[in-house]
Amino acid sequence: MTSSADQVPGDAPPPRVCITFITSGGRTVTAPVDSNLLRVSLREQGGIPFKCGGGLCGTCRCLIEQGIEHTDQVKEKERRHLTQADLDTGHRMACQTFVTGDIHVSWVPRKPV
Repeated sequence: MTSSADQVPGDAPPPRVCITFITSGGRTVTAPVDSNLLRVSLREQGGIPFKCGGGLCGTCRCLIEQGIEHTDQVKEKERRHLTQADLDTGHRMACQTFVTGDIHVSWVPRKPV
């Protein structure tokens, strides 16, 4: 990982993406290109719910409301939890999704236990 102190003057900064967490009041953060959506949410307190973080439970189901074209290909683990209709309308599992450009994401908030 390169820090800003390691950059040569005149070098462009590494590319970053903007992620807007709609359900968390529209909070917008930046992250490196190809960041995992759930990891960014955890690091930046975006609020996407999760349990396992590995594609087993489906808790991190979310809706990419804008920028679905800025996500990587759907994984087999996602197909176990999401129907083709879900995928066609922009649903993804945050733990399996890597972001390559700006997106807006929402989710159904978990009810307090």
